[in-house]
Amino acid sequence: MSSEKDIVESKVKIVKAPDGHEGSGFFATSLDQVVGLARKNSLWPLPFATSCCGIEFMATMASHYDLGRFGSERLSFSPRQADLLMVMGTISKKLAPVVKQVYLQMAEPRWVIAMGACASSGGIFDTYSVLQGIDRIIPVDVYIPGCPPRPEQVIDGILQVQELVGKESLRRRNTPEYTELLASYGIE
Repeated sequence: MSSEKDIVESKVKIVKAPDGHEGSGFFATSLDQVVGLARKNSLWPLPFATSCCGIEFMATMASHYDLGRFGSERLSFSPRQADLLMVMGTISKKLAPVVKQVYLQMAEPRWVIAMGACASSGGIFDTYSVLQGIDRIIPVDVYIPGCPPRPEQVIDGILQVQELVGKESLRRRNTPEYTELLASYGIE
């Protein structure tokens, strides 16, 4: 008969250590990997919810799904203290400048999630007054499909952003390609 400790240990997934040098009492790795690990596990999302996707995000933050398990527990309702903009729901063309202003007020590095069909592509609202995707005004890192997406999809989107953040070089934001990307959106 196996003990409770053996059962717990069999369910624990041991991950491989990052590339580096190990020794008795020390571990050395690159600065990029350490900063990526810290950023990845401490995202501060700014929810910009206008419709039903916001309700699904609330469910994701609640106790059943608990987004705090992934290091995104501290919601920031100030763009100056956030690094992940989560745009959820229908964005009208009148609201587009506000979304862009919120994005510009965020400090670098910053990432964006378009949550739901409306934020990603305008959804069912193919009208003159609805923005047909927020990627027309700001760069988007991860799209979460659905109308509205389930909390499991939101968690998957957060995990995808974490993967991007963890692998991003510290110097990526200073590259000509990134500057060109922002310039294509009219952002200096």
